[in-house]
Amino acid sequence: MDNSFKNLIDSASEVLILLPSESFVDQVSAGLSLYLTLRPLKNVSISSLNPMTAEFSRLIGVDKIGTEVGSKNLTIKFTNYQAEDVDKVSYDIENGQFKLTVSPKSGLNSPTKEQIDISYSGVGADTVILIGGENETSFPILSNPEFKDAKIIHIGIRFLEVTSDLQILSFASPASGVSELMANLIKESGLSIDPDIATNLLSGIEDSSKNFQGSDVTALTFEIFAELLKLGGIRMPKILSSDTNVRSQQVKQVEKTTKVEEQKEEEVEEIPQSWTEPKVYTGTSVS
Repeated sequence: MDNSFKNLIDSASEVLILLPSESFVDQVSAGLSLYLTLRPLKNVSISSLNPMTAEFSRLIGVDKIGTEVGSKNLTIKFTNYQAEDVDKVSYDIENGQFKLTVSPKSGLNSPTKEQIDISYSGVGADTVILIGGENETSFPILSNPEFKDAKIIHIGIRFLEVTSDLQILSFASPASGVSELMANLIKESGLSIDPDIATNLLSGIEDSSKNFQGSDVTALTFEIFAELLKLGGIRMPKILSSDTNVRSQQVKQVEKTTKVEEQKEEEVEEIPQSWTEPKVYTGTSVS
């Protein structure tokens, strides 16, 4: 059986991309790049246990990362509404459209639109791709029985340590980061890389390689980076979480300098008038 990455993707009906519980720019960039690559070809979704922070806002498609795993089942919940107030729930098919009716008990009100909470659950993916991570604790959702029949693939720069009986097909390989490895996998699989995908991969490589100062950087890292630039990738500026603090310190420094200058001006104004008058000094005669 051909277990190449291309063959695994071709044979997949629905793909779920999972980010590790502790994600860095490199892993998120790699995961999003794969998501954007597969989106025109497959039913694909990308999920993270934790919501994305401002650090990742420069990545293209970051809004597509959900915190819910799977969309097989539609769940409708009424928030702040007493369940015992419901008399019955029924459904009809009208003109080919599904209609759900919730009837309250006599004298009670129906749930309002604001109380309706719609979400999705249930894993329908037959192929799950893990991005990065160190061990199975990086992907706690894998303990869900719904994953037992799914084909699980891992992409990272080191093998994933697993103690359970999960069967994981790993594409782990040494690289400066997962983004470099992902760029190579996409290229080798004959999949296209558009400017958005290239831009994300550039951000990931810069982050994981510490601006090419990391010990894992090789000639291949530079080759892939240059190729991504040729494909239309753009080097995005980093968002520094300490940027606001730096500006605050600069403002405080300016205020401090201004106060010192004002104090000096006041001191100059308070100089006694006699100090500025001409003085006559009598020299000592030397015979």
